[in-house]
Amino acid sequence: MVWSYAEKKMLIAGEWIDADQRIEVIDPATQEPVGSVPKGSADEAEKALASARRGKEKAAKLTVRERMDVLHAAADELKNSSEMFAACMSAEGVKTKAEAESEVRRAEETLRLAAEEARRLNGEMISFDQMPGNGDRHGYYFRFPLGIVAAITPFNDPLNLVAHKIAPAIAAGNAVILKPAAETPLSAIMLAEAFEKAGLEADILNVITGRGREVGDPIIESEDVRMITFTGGLGAGEAIAKKAGLKKLSMELGSNCPALVFSDADLDEAAQAICDGGYAAAGQNCIGVQRIYVDESVRDAFESRFVPLVKELKIGSKQSETTDVGPLINEEEAKRVERWVDEAVNAGAQLLAGGERSGAFYEPTILADVPPECTIINEEVFGPVVTLNTFKSESEAVKKANGVNYGLQAGVFTNDLNRAMRMVHQLYVGGVMVNDSSDFRVDAMPFGGVKGSGIGREGVKASVNDMTEPRVVGFKLKLEP
Repeated sequence: MVWSYAEKKMLIAGEWIDADQRIEVIDPATQEPVGSVPKGSADEAEKALASARRGKEKAAKLTVRERMDVLHAAADELKNSSEMFAACMSAEGVKTKAEAESEVRRAEETLRLAAEEARRLNGEMISFDQMPGNGDRHGYYFRFPLGIVAAITPFNDPLNLVAHKIAPAIAAGNAVILKPAAETPLSAIMLAEAFEKAGLEADILNVITGRGREVGDPIIESEDVRMITFTGGLGAGEAIAKKAGLKKLSMELGSNCPALVFSDADLDEAAQAICDGGYAAAGQNCIGVQRIYVDESVRDAFESRFVPLVKELKIGSKQSETTDVGPLINEEEAKRVERWVDEAVNAGAQLLAGGERSGAFYEPTILADVPPECTIINEEVFGPVVTLNTFKSESEAVKKANGVNYGLQAGVFTNDLNRAMRMVHQLYVGGVMVNDSSDFRVDAMPFGGVKGSGIGREGVKASVNDMTEPRVVGFKLKLEP
C-alpha cells in the first residue's frame, strides 16, 4: 500500500482539533512532506490536562472486562488496517517496509498483552496476625490506578513504543496524555483513532502534537500528572526529571550495547546475529549492537565472517523488499554520525566497511581498533556503525563492556555454560542475551536498563504494575460470638 499525504489533528477532550500553525512531517529519505499535524501550544496542553482530570475518573470506573474489550477492539482495528499503519510508519520515519510491517504486528501483540494483564491486576491477603496482639485483624491489598499518566515517545519505533505506554495505562485504569515525537506523529495519531473506533470513552486518551518545550513542559510540571513514561535521549531524560517534581518516572534513555564473542562461540552464528542486530533501522535502535569485543585469538576468523555480511547489506528505498538499511531521521543526524566516524579514524581506528554519507543515508560501517577515548565508544551513536575491538580475558571483556555510562542490554556468544552464567552476573545491564545479540526483545518481558540507560522497566506487565499503587485494607473484626 502506498501512503498518501495526510493532515492529522490533535485529540483533546474527545474532539479532533487543529491549531493556527502546523508542523510538516518529512520523509527523511526523500525530503518530501508526507503529512502535517497541529503545532500545539501551552493552551492546548492545559486543555488536555483538564480533559485528563475528567478522564481519570472515567478510566478508574471501567471494569476489567471493559478495559480488556477496548484493548482487544483497538488491536483488531490495528490488525484490520495493518497495511495502512505500515505504510504510514515507513513514510514518516526510518523503517523499511519489512521493518514497519513487523512493528505493526508487535504493536497488536502489545495491545493484546495489556488486555490480558488487566485481568491479572490483583492483590493478596495480608496476615496481620503475624504481629502479636493482632489476632482480630484481617486484610488485603489491591492495586489502584495512579490517575494521569503522561507519555512521551521517540521517532524510532513510532507505533509500538506508543502502544507500550498507552495500553498498560488503560489496562491499569488511568487517563493518558500522549506527546508523540514531532518527526513521526502520524502513526501515533492513527493509533488514537483506533482506540476511538474501539469505543474508548472521551477524555481517557488525549494526544497533543508540537514541540517539547511548548506542549511538553506544562504537562511534565503539572501536579495532576502522577507518572511520566519517557523514551528518548539521556539529556532529555535528565531535563524532564529536573522539571517533573514529585511523581513517578519511567525512562528508557538509550544505550551503547556490547556484544562479547568468546573463542568457543559459533562464529558464523555470532557474525550473523551481530550484523542483524547492529544495522536494523539503520542503527536507530536503543538495543542495537554498537560495540563488539572479540577474543583476540579468534579476531581474524570473526572479522572474515562479519565484514562480508555487512558489505552485502543494501541501502535504498524504504519501500523496496530488498532494502536492508534505510535513512537516518534527518541529514543533521547523518552528519553527526559522519563526524563521530571521522573522529575515530583520525584517532587511529581502521575503517573496515562503509564510512560514506549521502544526504540522510549513511553506509553500514565497521570501525576496528577504536581508541577508548573516542566518542563513538562512549556515547550512543544511533546510526549504522559498530566498533570492533578485542580482549584477552573474561575480566577484560567485562571491564570493557561495563566501561560506559549505559547498561541496557548485552549479547554474549559462548558455548561454555559456566562462562555464560558468569557474564550474566557480571555484566551491569538490564538484560543479557546468551548466543544472541543485544537486539532481542519480546514485548512481554521487563525491559529497561541501568546507569544512563534509564530508570524503571517497561514491558506490559511491568508497566501495568508501575502505573498502579497498592492500597492496604485492614479490618478489625470480632470473629468469636
